[in-house]
Amino acid sequence: QVQLVESGGGLVQPGGSLRLSCAASRNIFSINIMGWYRQAPGKQRELVAHITSGGTTGYADSVMGRFTISRDIAKNTMYLQMNSLKPEDTAVYYCNAHTTTVVTSYDYWGQGTQVTVSS
Repeated sequence: QVQLVESGGGLVQPGGSLRLSCAASRNIFSINIMGWYRQAPGKQRELVAHITSGGTTGYADSVMGRFTISRDIAKNTMYLQMNSLKPEDTAVYYCNAHTTTVVTSYDYWGQGTQVTVSS
């Protein structure tokens, strides 16, 4: 079991920046993959960025070059630095942790945090 708590969302103008944080209730060393998802009204939930236990990162085409995912093992925290924000980035952002074993897999989700990009 792992609890995930997001922070850092809010209202920002186009071109501005925000940093989202996801604090885990236990160490994240053994979590296979962590990521950020987002869901805008009327749209499907999409994977924005992910990071593996080995530090490998990946990004959706829509955010590549603008967003950066990272994690601090000592603080049990994952971050999403969002720069050059656009109105189409407006969505509820969710922190996710995914782990697998030989016989099963687990997905843990944060409660979601609203990001609104508007002038």
